[in-house]
Amino acid sequence: MLVHIIADYGFGDLAFAEVVQRIKFYLPDAEPILTPVPPFATIAAGFCIAQLGLNEAPAGTIIYHNVAPREDDEQARAANAGERLAFARLPTGVRVIGVNAGYAYSFVRDVAEDLRWAAVPAEGSQFRSRDLFPQAAAAIALGQPDAIAEKIPASDIPDVPQNCIAYIDGYGNLKTTIKHDGKIRDGAAVHLQIGDKEMQAIASDGSFAVESGQLAFAPGSSGWTNAQGEEMRWMELFLRGGNAWESFARPSVGTSIQMDYKS
Repeated sequence: MLVHIIADYGFGDLAFAEVVQRIKFYLPDAEPILTPVPPFATIAAGFCIAQLGLNEAPAGTIIYHNVAPREDDEQARAANAGERLAFARLPTGVRVIGVNAGYAYSFVRDVAEDLRWAAVPAEGSQFRSRDLFPQAAAAIALGQPDAIAEKIPASDIPDVPQNCIAYIDGYGNLKTTIKHDGKIRDGAAVHLQIGDKEMQAIASDGSFAVESGQLAFAPGSSGWTNAQGEEMRWMELFLRGGNAWESFARPSVGTSIQMDYKS
């Protein structure tokens, strides 16, 4: 059973090892794959969930995620309470289990075939994704009927934020929440501002369709089928021969992108 673990523990952090150990305790056949995202970056978590969950995956695939900034309540918390554990079943058959925090479920909200709360307390441990949630995830994976609870209203899940950085890959490419819609002609100059940094990119139909040293604004490698059954792609900023993230002064996931161009 393939189990993607998406979390903000930090690359190589002990927390990943502890969570894997606990998951395999309850699901001995689990084959874990770790995907770290920046601290509290629920947009990045949601983007990864959709990319992995809405594309072809082996039968039985589970996505287990934990990015829980505990921002649902600013008051002091008893017993380390945090955002509740949720469950989604996607059209691909992939099952998603993790806290409903920020934008974690935003990218799959409209396409999920089932979206429910998990029947597990939201408090009781500082390290809930190790101490409480793996057993609940295993119960869901094994199809135990009492493992899931009431439906989650779609209104409880926020929309995907528009025109911002969704994910930064290892090459420094900036994956965005700007949809590829064909409105910008190939070769057009696109003026971009991210934070205090401004740069000019060339719109193209592929990242490598620019010369070395040029910044491309092109449909990237990430995308999936939306709720209307349409294939969709997300725009990406790619600096050929360089690092777009570095060139824009290392912006954080979620940073807004201002864009100006002539169609």
